[in-house]
Amino acid sequence: MNDPRIDDLAAALRGAARGEVAFDTASRALVTMDASNYRRVPLGVVTPRDADDVAAVLTVCKEHGVPVVPRGGGTSIAGNATGTGVVLDFTRHMNRIEAVDPATRTAVVQPGVILDDLRRQAAAHGLTFGPDPSTHSRCTLGGMIGNNSCGSHSVAWGTTADNVHDLDVLTYRGDQLRLGRGERTHGLPPHLAGGIAALTSANLAPLRTGFPELPRRISGYALDQLLPEKGPDLARAFTGSEGTLGVLTAATVRLVEAPAARVLVVLGYPDEGAAADAAPHLLPLGPLTVEGMAADVARDAASTLPRGAAWLFVEVGGDSPDEARARADQVRRAAADATTDSAVVTDAARQRGLWRLREDASGTATRMPDGSEAWPGWEDCAVPPARLGAYLRAFRGLLADHGLRGAPYGHFGDGCIHVRIDFDLMSTDGIARFRRFSEELADLVVAHGGSLSGEHGDGQARAELLPRMYGRQMVDLFTAFKDLWDPDGGMNPGMLARPARIDENLRFSVLPARPPAVAFAYPHDGGDFSAAVRRCVGVAKCRNPTAVSDSVMCPSYRVTGEEKHSTRGRARLLHEMLAGEVVTDGWRSPEVRDALDLCLSCKGCRSDCPVGVDMATYKAEFLHHHYAGRLRPASHYTMGGLPVMLRAAYPFARPLNALARTRLSSLAKRMAGIAQERAIPQLAAEPFTHWWRRRAPAAGGRTVVLWPDTFTNYFHPQAGRAAVRVLEDAGLRVALPPGRVCCGLTWVSTGRLDRARMVMRRTVRTLMPVLDAGLPIVGLEPSCTAALRTDLPELLGTAAAKRLAASVRTFAQALEEYAPDWAPPRIDRPVVGQTHCHQHAVLGDMAERRLRERAGLTGELAGRCCGLAGNFGFERGHFEVSAACAEERLLPAVRHAVRDAPDDVIVLADGFSCRVQLAQLGGVRAVHLAEVLSPPARFA
Repeated sequence: MNDPRIDDLAAALRGAARGEVAFDTASRALVTMDASNYRRVPLGVVTPRDADDVAAVLTVCKEHGVPVVPRGGGTSIAGNATGTGVVLDFTRHMNRIEAVDPATRTAVVQPGVILDDLRRQAAAHGLTFGPDPSTHSRCTLGGMIGNNSCGSHSVAWGTTADNVHDLDVLTYRGDQLRLGRGERTHGLPPHLAGGIAALTSANLAPLRTGFPELPRRISGYALDQLLPEKGPDLARAFTGSEGTLGVLTAATVRLVEAPAARVLVVLGYPDEGAAADAAPHLLPLGPLTVEGMAADVARDAASTLPRGAAWLFVEVGGDSPDEARARADQVRRAAADATTDSAVVTDAARQRGLWRLREDASGTATRMPDGSEAWPGWEDCAVPPARLGAYLRAFRGLLADHGLRGAPYGHFGDGCIHVRIDFDLMSTDGIARFRRFSEELADLVVAHGGSLSGEHGDGQARAELLPRMYGRQMVDLFTAFKDLWDPDGGMNPGMLARPARIDENLRFSVLPARPPAVAFAYPHDGGDFSAAVRRCVGVAKCRNPTAVSDSVMCPSYRVTGEEKHSTRGRARLLHEMLAGEVVTDGWRSPEVRDALDLCLSCKGCRSDCPVGVDMATYKAEFLHHHYAGRLRPASHYTMGGLPVMLRAAYPFARPLNALARTRLSSLAKRMAGIAQERAIPQLAAEPFTHWWRRRAPAAGGRTVVLWPDTFTNYFHPQAGRAAVRVLEDAGLRVALPPGRVCCGLTWVSTGRLDRARMVMRRTVRTLMPVLDAGLPIVGLEPSCTAALRTDLPELLGTAAAKRLAASVRTFAQALEEYAPDWAPPRIDRPVVGQTHCHQHAVLGDMAERRLRERAGLTGELAGRCCGLAGNFGFERGHFEVSAACAEERLLPAVRHAVRDAPDDVIVLADGFSCRVQLAQLGGVRAVHLAEVLSPPARFA
């Protein structure tokens, strides 16, 4: 930044704090945004180690007149986790659960504790923390307390404010406070204690009558908690203050008893209004949740739900499965007259799948059914539950009046609605319409007795409109309350009191007006790379280090725990690269390059990110521009050009394999950019295509074209030979392409997109007779098959490329589709191993699962990423991350299975990378599914 004052501030912070102090470009760029429409550029980021560090940072910032912004997981959707001063990131160090006391049903946590971590520890005692926003796997307790988060179980267990006991807080001036109810509060300096008492006593009437009575009133400061009859309860008054009063350093929170058994009732309704009308009538039955969504949110999953156009997800609990089921049946009977259909879901896996549908809505709703963009900004407003149906109908009318579209969903039992709306926030007219709509909607919410915020706080999204809800007198009290705590105005300015305007600091205004010139077509984003990057709205599902699901995203983040190695972090850096304000080097940016360096191009985000961010494609695009006209890393030429190199090398397979086992291999690896820890895979003595040419053709029925990918052809031809035997055993006639073909994957993954296009065009030309004959193309290597399905059509953008992509099938898909009557051999053995990332993300593995089941292959394959990921795990500097990814799930699962059944278990991995990783790090031989099923010897 080259500003001596900022340099002095950074130096003073480094001298005072033991935690990391980061004023570099990348660190600042990573926290310019949260999950809202807003963007503010901070001066720097500090990751304090403890409360003393926080106090030291506050002292330095006050001396320099610099504001402070506390930040948790950065998933706030109102802009309240953005700021222009020093951001305090609590997730790295202040993330400990200090105590869980089952006797008092309380827990003591630091502000950076992830909610799911607390819930896991509490579960050991049959307890849980009641509030559970959809971001529960990555949101922090500090952020939840700052924004008074709620979640789907608030109809049973209330908001975060209902579940706080005591809070340890530091003010901007360094006062150390313990906030609780009544006598539990201590440490208040005289000016604060006296000021609060005076403000309360002078305004008893408005404090008693000026706040609407509804379960989700989050807007403004909770000044009604200052009343004598409330304690006063300063912990609850502080909760929801959005970091504007002080910094939370520890919290004692209440825990609740978790039901031993849960059952989910899914109720169908003709429309969302009918679902909203029905919701309050279910509350007397004591449900744990009453969540609502309509078909325009459920979309593709709607066919798996009970018949209807809108649904309520009603969860009930019990001390036993029978008791929970009885309560579910009671709910179903009570709702029967209004529903179109219903289902009672007792299976835990099915319940998790349905809840994922609901929880992912905050991301999926950012794209309308036609693919156009939609944005937050009017998330979370709440009305009394009994008025929700009428409110939703009026809300739909207001949308229509302004020519807008939105998909409401959310906490119908509490009258709280989430919605993403297709605002145009990039043009002057669109922003003006956004303001007019927001003002009219605020009036509509108030007319229905509601709160502008029913969750997550007001932030910049709604605070300017608080006078419409509370009137000027109450808003003036908010300002006075803020000034008592923070007379210097140093805590998160621009939020709640003296807020910024709702149409200021929009994160889109800095993006280029015209789409940048790019190589990929980005068909789902109108060819606009900026729109592709905008897909990331910040819900941060990628920041999920301890998920138990088979989600692939994001392997490098789970290893390093650093934001820049998450999908969201990389998207933020790309956003700032396009903006050009913080990251000023454009495509040449070393900060973006370094963040993308540990992206494995696993494509997990393409399927696991709720909005379909495809960081593998963005990485390839960036590398293409970054190295244009410049010398590339050696690995881009060697591993990036692997198909060409192997075609030249295979005649010398025997001496090259011998050389790879000598000391000279170290020099070769150094020159090729290969990690020294890696062994160079052995070339096959005979490529698959050579075996094919000397083989007598076999008769058969329907012709399928087997794709001779580079890895199968030169490294693992036995998989190709086995596949031919299986396909022919199934009655199919196998052919190979009529000439030399390549999917271009290795050039894509290293960003050599001009060469990739050249290779792909040649491949399409070669395959035109195959396409004209309508023959399916069968892939064995998931990464190459996925490249044909996605990278090739998105890089070429031609009709022929799209035809090729549509003709591609996996091995199991081809057998299922073209030989439906074929019965695979019964192997009847357990399997362990890996589902390839690209299979998971692009191709799907249901056909493979069904084929394994028919063959009697039992057991689940490991999810996540093996860590090798093509060239990634071989490149110099990547070995430790690659190995750590493998150790996360794959290698422990294989070791466990092989230890328990060494002579029986089959280690299965269709991807060459996965097989290499298992061999080199696990010492086990893995095989392709075709090898297991191959006649005549079968698998032995």
